Amino acid sequence: MNTALMPPEPAALQPALHSALSAFVYHEAMLLDTQRYDDWLSLYAPDGLYWMPLSADQPMRDESPSLLYEDLLLLRLRVERYRNPRAHSLHPAVRGLRILQAPRVEDGEPGATVHHTRTNFLYVETQGDAQRMLAATAYHAVEGRPGAFKLRMKKVVLLNADASLPAIQLLM
Repeated sequence: MNTALMPPEPAALQPALHSALSAFVYHEAMLLDTQRYDDWLSLYAPDGLYWMPLSADQPMRDESPSLLYEDLLLLRLRVERYRNPRAHSLHPAVRGLRILQAPRVEDGEPGATVHHTRTNFLYVETQGDAQRMLAATAYHAVEGRPGAFKLRMKKVVLLNADASLPAIQLLM
């Protein structure tokens, strides 16, 4: 790999912090893949947010619609819906799998309270005989220190968010 083409990571980033942030991102994806939603919700800060904008350059909190814009209360309601046997759109069972590139830490200065990562990934969702694949980038805003990280925001930008999309049943 030609590392000369890659922008340098922040000079002050400690290897242990980079490793811990990467492990957090991988762990978050694994919880979603295995449908351990209560454990996944526990990763969120009380004011945490999950956001899927309609475009990569959509500003936060503007008046434009988003594919998803949910706080912790709405995420909990979504998880309850996943468990509800009357959620007929989830029958037959829906499963999702994420294939992640190595997370890139966008910042992570020693002593900082919020760190930002960027992770390209493929998401595959299956239901019965149907399978769909989407490409996206996840941006995590993570607060705290290793061992006590909390998600302030997860922003998922679909590569083709401006296209006609299939129904996405699960969180990406």
